[in-house]
Amino acid sequence: MIKGVFRRLFKRPGEVQTNEEIAAHFFDQANFPNHLASTSVFRRIPGMPIVFWLSERALNCFEAQSSLASTARLREGINTGDNARFLRLWHEVEQTKMSAGTAPGGSVERNWVPHKKGGPFRKWFGNCEFVLNWEHDGREIHAFHNLPLTYNGAPMRGKAHFFKPSLAWSRISIGKFSVRCYPQGFSYDSTAPSVFDSGDSQRFVLGLLNCELVGYLLAALSPTVDFRITNIGNLPVLHLSNTPERTRIERIVDECVALARADWDNFETSWDFREQPLLRPSLKGAKLEESWRNWETLSTAAIRRMRELETENNRLFIAAYGLDGELQPEVPEDQITLARADARKDAAALLSYAVGCMMGRYALDQPGLILADAGATVQDYLAKVPKPTFAPDADGIVPVLDGEWFPDDVVARTREFLKTVWGSAHLDENVAWLEKALDKDLRKYFVRDFYKNHLSNERAYGYKKRPIYWLVESPEGSFQALIYLHRYTKDTVNTVLNSYLREFIHKLEARSAHLAHVEATSTNARDKTAARKEADKLRKAIKECQEWEREVVLPLAQQRIELDLDDGVKANYLKFPGLLAKIPGLEKKEEE
Repeated sequence: MIKGVFRRLFKRPGEVQTNEEIAAHFFDQANFPNHLASTSVFRRIPGMPIVFWLSERALNCFEAQSSLASTARLREGINTGDNARFLRLWHEVEQTKMSAGTAPGGSVERNWVPHKKGGPFRKWFGNCEFVLNWEHDGREIHAFHNLPLTYNGAPMRGKAHFFKPSLAWSRISIGKFSVRCYPQGFSYDSTAPSVFDSGDSQRFVLGLLNCELVGYLLAALSPTVDFRITNIGNLPVLHLSNTPERTRIERIVDECVALARADWDNFETSWDFREQPLLRPSLKGAKLEESWRNWETLSTAAIRRMRELETENNRLFIAAYGLDGELQPEVPEDQITLARADARKDAAALLSYAVGCMMGRYALDQPGLILADAGATVQDYLAKVPKPTFAPDADGIVPVLDGEWFPDDVVARTREFLKTVWGSAHLDENVAWLEKALDKDLRKYFVRDFYKNHLSNERAYGYKKRPIYWLVESPEGSFQALIYLHRYTKDTVNTVLNSYLREFIHKLEARSAHLAHVEATSTNARDKTAARKEADKLRKAIKECQEWEREVVLPLAQQRIELDLDDGVKANYLKFPGLLAKIPGLEKKEEE
């Protein structure tokens, strides 16, 4: 039998190396040794990939066990054909139009259902971000593809498994393979292949798919960044029915899922978000820093516990598959996909929540969403929270300016929020902690950074360029105000114009007149110079705001533009050219 000589000059599939690094590896036989292999070896692996580095014990795993595809149903989900039309991030739509927990085979009357769509490296639970337009059982999508409602092939493949409990992974991933569990009620995408009908072994399969052993075997079965169901289905599944090891694995998985779910729901970008962690009764201290220290302790403990559980899960599977000594069970901390306490991010998340309380999206007195439907009003808020300890803004418009020009100024209201939560006695200390964490004072943060953070991909506070708070901004930023998408009405721009922008211009003019008087009458040279510089700045701001009012704000106010939240943030945001802060890349065609 003829054997070939092979060299594996990388440690991780998809690893990018320079020519110099590849050359160095070629001459480093200690770490990159020769392998001898023949066709008979390749035949032992499903699909006959040219895999020469697996040990005899690893090869035996494929021959001694049944495949995942033989014990469960693996399915690839639908391809909408037009994601911009049929998919939304969950926070874009009205919450009363979301159908949660739809039973398998059940009929959907509301517009939007939870939808799995891949996402970044994350184990056990999470990446619950999208909703799919499936009103009347997907009538619009079927019509778009000119297909009957009963059709279940491409591009509607997998539709028969909609809303079943499942496990799913991201088909394309440059990171490690990771699997998450999803409860009843989700549709799923071609980018989120899923495991169904694994019966009472679902927890066991989840533990297997998230263990180090599977990553090792997938390097042979699926050496690219594309984890297709054919390769995943070829994974060998060891049956440990009614054994202590199986019971232990399932208990580990239950705890891992609980930790991951609690972590996912700690942030307002989860639709099951209930309360800001720093305000949670079990964590809230007498001062903000004390609350954050408690959160740091909790999150650190969760990461430590998850690491222990994943290491034990690895150990049990490595031993069961006979690969002790060949694979190591220890999990590096950077592979634990739970949030770390981070003072800057946590300060930004707290301020995002504070703005949510100002807008009426959240309340200090009641967990979860309060106002999250189109045209929601203060009256709707008071129907749910009759006696709020921190009242929402009357019109859902919060000025973000270089000074406290209005009583509902964002910094003034933030200080009020902090006083309400932690009391007046610690206000200055709490503000100082926030500013140290942010590395700038509150006003600079809100004027310069808040909206950029709101548009970011950061899970703690970012809304992925689909904001729920919109920044009304003049060309040079002299005037800024936040409005809340779900409280927008066709008169909102008119309110911005008359109650804020024109009033702001009047205040600037009054201040400018005062400075002119100081410059004309003061005998102090320093005061005269300071007054002249400030007056020059104000004149530029007044001119900017007046031109913006005339050319942009007034015409848009007169149009009384109406929104349909089902159209999504992108379509609605673009209805206000020149009024709102630009979002980089918003006009680009979305990726499918």
